[in-house]
Amino acid sequence: MARPARDVTKGGTGAAAHLGIDLAEYDARIRTFIPDYETMIEIAASALDMAVTRKTPTIVDLGIGTGALAAACLRRMPRARIVGLDEDAGMLAAAQHRLGRSLARTIHGSFEAGELPRCDAVVASLALHHIPTPARRLRLFRRLHRVLPSGGVIVSADCHPSGNSRLASVDRAVWLQHLEKSYAPLVARGYLRAWAREDHYARLTDEVCTLQRAGFAVDICGRNYGFAVVVATKPARA
Repeated sequence: MARPARDVTKGGTGAAAHLGIDLAEYDARIRTFIPDYETMIEIAASALDMAVTRKTPTIVDLGIGTGALAAACLRRMPRARIVGLDEDAGMLAAAQHRLGRSLARTIHGSFEAGELPRCDAVVASLALHHIPTPARRLRLFRRLHRVLPSGGVIVSADCHPSGNSRLASVDRAVWLQHLEKSYAPLVARGYLRAWAREDHYARLTDEVCTLQRAGFAVDICGRNYGFAVVVATKPARA
């Protein structure tokens, strides 16, 4: 998500600067940006809990941020081994502080081009919308398919507008209404305009098709207007 043209918040570097906020404000401010953020995170964690059968799974968190999704996963699977990837060193430090020894490893770099370790599951929260083209999303999903075992899963919580233009307008209106609970109307509209210029929200139908092309079976385990939790499973070998 990008910084709006008009904002009175402080700057910084990395993901926090991308949002136009201080890193220390991130966990509080993300809730003002994303409708029902905590519910979305809990749905993603519960979907992972139901999909993963190992008691000590390795979970790779793409764009781990401050570790909110990883923490929710650990509440359900306390013996899980978390590997956090992020381009923002400050975010990785925040995740390490939050998760402690449960964050077994951090990888500083891009999840598109960097190392993707073998794992039982991959999770992502508001991270995949930074991938700008369908071709690059497909390339990433195929890489994830290779590092996951049969039955391994991807769980992603992100913005996925409807492919129907009228429904997409409703999605946007609901998002704007949520922003206006915390920000003046001009500021709220500025956020949406700025994010639309720099972020890349795959329509839900397109995301499903891209994951299927990469070899996954796909389910939607939660949808709240323009936001959805997508679960992609690598089929077991016949």
